[in-house]
Amino acid sequence: MSMAYEDYMRQLVKPMRDELTRAGFKELTTGEEVESFFDKVEGTTLVVVNSVCGCAAGLARPAATQSVLQAENAPDHLVTVFAGQDKEATEKMRGIFGDIPPSSPSMAIMKGNEVVHFIHRHDIEANTMENIMTNLQGAFHQYCK
Repeated sequence: MSMAYEDYMRQLVKPMRDELTRAGFKELTTGEEVESFFDKVEGTTLVVVNSVCGCAAGLARPAATQSVLQAENAPDHLVTVFAGQDKEATEKMRGIFGDIPPSSPSMAIMKGNEVVHFIHRHDIEANTMENIMTNLQGAFHQYCK
């Protein structure tokens, strides 16, 4: 791919990245960063597999950020990988998810390296932001104490 294309894509997705990082999510942009994070993580983590699609913009990112901001029991860690952009990081994250089929956008609640709750794209695009938030906050209540 040309550098012009790569530069264009970085500029295009910057606001999509910023929406999560402003809310406290740490971007994991390489496979090494994903490995390093999960090699030493303790407690609970909310992972958002970010995407450029409309359901990520209108549903997934707002639901994730608002759920965290309003949570009584928030996860200990907030991380994100960007599907289609940070390909190596996304592939590594999906490997950590195990047998769960690839889905973007998607969200996972993890205890250590174990997925304890997963929200697939079809659970996002066929829903309202409020229902996704209820889903996430229920998982926070159950797993993030």
